[in-house]
Amino acid sequence: MSDPADPTKALLARYRPYRRAAEIGFWIAVLSIHMLFNSITAWIDLRTAPFVQPLAWELSSNLTVGLLIPVLIAFERRFPLRWDTLGRHLPWHLAGTLVFCAVHVLVMMTLRKAAYAAVGASYEIGNWATVFAYEYLKDVRSYVLILGAVLGYRLLLLRLQGEARVLDSPEPAAGAEPAGASARPERFLVRKLRKEFLIAAADIEWLQAQGNYVGIHVNGHDYLLRSTLADFLGRLDPARFVQVHRSFAVNLDRVAEIEPLDSGDARLHMKDGSRVACSRRYRSALGGA
Repeated sequence: MSDPADPTKALLARYRPYRRAAEIGFWIAVLSIHMLFNSITAWIDLRTAPFVQPLAWELSSNLTVGLLIPVLIAFERRFPLRWDTLGRHLPWHLAGTLVFCAVHVLVMMTLRKAAYAAVGASYEIGNWATVFAYEYLKDVRSYVLILGAVLGYRLLLLRLQGEARVLDSPEPAAGAEPAGASARPERFLVRKLRKEFLIAAADIEWLQAQGNYVGIHVNGHDYLLRSTLADFLGRLDPARFVQVHRSFAVNLDRVAEIEPLDSGDARLHMKDGSRVACSRRYRSALGGA
């Protein structure tokens, strides 16, 4: 069964070139609004202090958090929070909240001291243990909210893009020898916007590693499967599917043209019109082309 007409495909295609800018812009907007509101609240509480004082405090705090967000996202990719990994990875994230807070406090206080020194004033930190305990209570909340936003956004894209999974092998007949765990799947089940349909392994054009997922490109559509590229390739026919780059693999039957590059690498022109990078390390996989 082929992929039904999908009105979200055009939307995702238009969004993809701006995805990184949109993600960065989102966090800049969120942190800016948070900084402004907290500055106004602190200024009202202080009453007699100039507005620039709480603004400097919040600017140093939110700037530090902004610098830590990419690190936190990378950390979650290394220790993903899913139901099947929660028991193993949750302790890592509990420890991560301590590191997050320690770095936040250290960088934030350094920026504040530098800002005060620039205008000939001094910034008193007070008792470090008290400061850390106070900030930790807030940073745990920030840590959870950031991860919640990242995981929610990722889930939304997954629902729009479609998630594939390997179909379970049928139960062997009585007396028959059970199939091995490494049996090659012939079809994959795709769930997309509450719809389900099948794609054949032979129809896969190329694959791309995407963090904890593999992007499966079929007939101009992209689907995600939770696996590493190496593990997924191990389940496909090695005579048909080969790795051509650290992040890419292709179906040899779907390669239309191999374009050699001066660097020794190559560019693969696929029959669907897309192009896939091929590094010289993997050129031999193309039969010495």
